[in-house]
Amino acid sequence: MKRQSKLFLQNSLKAENKKQSNTLLVLLSFLMVLSFNLGFAQEEEMGDDYKPFSIGAHLKNMHTWHGFVVHQGVVIATNIEYNSRNEKFTFGFWGGASFSGADIVSNTGENVSALYKEFSIYTKYRVSDKFFIEAVSHNNYTGVEERGDKLHYWRYDKTQGYNFVDVNFGYNITPNTLLYLATIVGGGSGDYEVEADGSLTDSWTHYFEVSSKVWKNKDSSLSLFAGGAWSFITDKTFYTEEAGNIINVGATFNKQISIKNYNLPVDVTVMWNPEKEKTVLQLDITLF
Repeated sequence: MKRQSKLFLQNSLKAENKKQSNTLLVLLSFLMVLSFNLGFAQEEEMGDDYKPFSIGAHLKNMHTWHGFVVHQGVVIATNIEYNSRNEKFTFGFWGGASFSGADIVSNTGENVSALYKEFSIYTKYRVSDKFFIEAVSHNNYTGVEERGDKLHYWRYDKTQGYNFVDVNFGYNITPNTLLYLATIVGGGSGDYEVEADGSLTDSWTHYFEVSSKVWKNKDSSLSLFAGGAWSFITDKTFYTEEAGNIINVGATFNKQISIKNYNLPVDVTVMWNPEKEKTVLQLDITLF
């Protein structure tokens, strides 16, 4: 009887995961199509100075995100994006890859090295100069194949471990101060709590951050930030193990370094995560 109950629970979980994956794919596709339609509909006749597409590249000594050290080695991050003529709508792809591997445990129990690999999709709509809405599909598939798992890029199951969607809102209460709220939808990539009966409850984790530029001169600036995570449904969150907590506190110093006629923006961020008891110093060089 226990075995039958366990099989029923597993089958129910698989069916629920498949349903949520399909729902997220439909939602993401709808947002993409809607955003493109809004962007193109609001464009005027293109002029010579309008550049709808752009690319960028960053060289970083590590990659951090919302208080997490995603990868502790050197990373190259690139993006390609479309921006509407009125600069209200953005749609793009962001990718990250490391130069060195990190140790992970394979399905056979052996330690293997895996390079950091991420390919994410984002769209953003600026409702006004102060307020924007954003959706990001995070797809970090580092170590999936190295562990011995099969890579399913478009799968958003709870337990498969590398895809989830953030829906974000940002509001500038002053030109230099931003309030930012991000909510994980669908309970993907571990954003859930395991109940006593083995069932999974989505956390729908929220992350809130306040950042403010507190000093600036001709070619430099200093910004401070603080962020925390919580869930209204579960004790555990995507970012914390037991309860909501402050997870991201620090400062970023930006300097524009001039090399002949070329400006090279350089950011140095000191980040402290009280939840993980971790402090790091990140270097981020904008190549173009």
